[in-house]
Amino acid sequence: MFKGVTILNLDAKGRMAIPTKYRDGLQSSVDGQLVVTLGMSDPCLSIYPATEWEEIERKLVRLPSLNKQASRLRHLLLGHASEVDLDSHGRILLPPALRELVRLEKRVILLGQGNKFEVWDETTWNERRDQWLDETNSDDGFSDDLESLSL
Repeated sequence: MFKGVTILNLDAKGRMAIPTKYRDGLQSSVDGQLVVTLGMSDPCLSIYPATEWEEIERKLVRLPSLNKQASRLRHLLLGHASEVDLDSHGRILLPPALRELVRLEKRVILLGQGNKFEVWDETTWNERRDQWLDETNSDDGFSDDLESLSL
């Protein structure tokens, strides 16, 4: 289970260190194999352990081939998916094309999302987080589906 916010720096080659609290688990559960792809609803990258990604991939390939939205989703998620491995220092190389698409440069945010991580440009993350906080505190509140959620 991945959770929390971590501020990290990409090195000159575009490598990012996975926090040590996750490294052993990733090595033992998926032999350090991860999949990086575009985040779908926000300008970020999603990083999945290989086994989590395999389940998502199976769902994607079963979507109707003539449905335009399903086709777009497959193009974006499967088409941009890249397999990456933890190196001996616990780093992964974020593919240059993906870094460019979501404007990752030096400082990034690694955001735990349960079954995956998201990687955000630090400035973009701060702006989006502040926007969400403002919206959450507005008079509109939450949708009916979320109103019943007890935290």
